[in-house]
Amino acid sequence: MNRGKIVAIITGVISILLAVAYLLIVQILDFRGEMKPAPMTQVETHSLIASHNYIKSS
Repeated sequence: MNRGKIVAIITGVISILLAVAYLLIVQILDFRGEMKPAPMTQVETHSLIASHNYIKSS
């Protein structure tokens, strides 16, 4: 086999392994169940008001 075919086979195998690993991770995350949002009573919102005064000197 020439070098190009070997590189193609190796990259193909790596691609298939990455695809299978991705599918396994997705299945594991999906198996955990429905994602629920965080309760709004425990989330505090803070607002910040910033003011900037520019003084021109002549």
